[in-house]
Amino acid sequence: MKMMDSLIAQGRYLFQWRSYAPLVLLPVAAMEFGNSSWVSTRFGIAVDDGLDLFCLCCSVTGVGLRILTVGFVPSSTSGRSTTKMRAAQLNTTGMYSLLRHPLYAANFVVFLGFVLAVKSIVFVLLATMAFVVYYERIILAEEQFLEMSYGDEFRDWAARTPAVIPRFPSWASPSLPFSWRAAMQREYHGVLLVGVVFFLSKLSEGLIIRQQTIQNWFANERAYVIMLLLCSIFYSVASYIRKRTNLLAVGGRGP
Repeated sequence: MKMMDSLIAQGRYLFQWRSYAPLVLLPVAAMEFGNSSWVSTRFGIAVDDGLDLFCLCCSVTGVGLRILTVGFVPSSTSGRSTTKMRAAQLNTTGMYSLLRHPLYAANFVVFLGFVLAVKSIVFVLLATMAFVVYYERIILAEEQFLEMSYGDEFRDWAARTPAVIPRFPSWASPSLPFSWRAAMQREYHGVLLVGVVFFLSKLSEGLIIRQQTIQNWFANERAYVIMLLLCSIFYSVASYIRKRTNLLAVGGRGP
């Protein structure tokens, strides 16, 4: 098997597990997180808290980029399916006019916020390398699928559109209007994920690294408690509406 064929075959397999792949890094993250006190020791608690806020903003920005992407696309494209690749049509406008894989770029921004919160330069480099190696193969597999499905239309678009680094002068207005209902039913999982990750990160830092009591932590970090509560409420409401009603249903804009 040629090297490219091997990478594509790996990409098809990895595509099915892309939602769970980051879990492999959790043991390493936990070990490195135990040494994260160097930031507060060297630069002070204020800088440490500022870094946590920056990491949170980074991940929130990634979720926002995902929402800006999926809110404009038609159904059966840019979905969360892990069973098979699908593309009812080729997306070439909106975020897809800036780069070919805006959702994976957005995923990296979310992921970067998570790994920066570990506060380990070595872990950030390791996790970034793992992300690139993993998604490079998925991208190769997806692009082969799109080329087989759309031929010259895909090749022309790919020739003028970078893979993951946006080219802003090439912006083309979305072919469909933004649908908050379509965005909500696709991305409510991501909102909860960010809330849970940063709540647990901050809680672990307070109880394990800073040796705070649970009462002191809740008194000092109530903003993170409120954040988790709001994210959980949003997730519960969106999940209920999506599964029990048709309020989020939009013609031609489903998952």
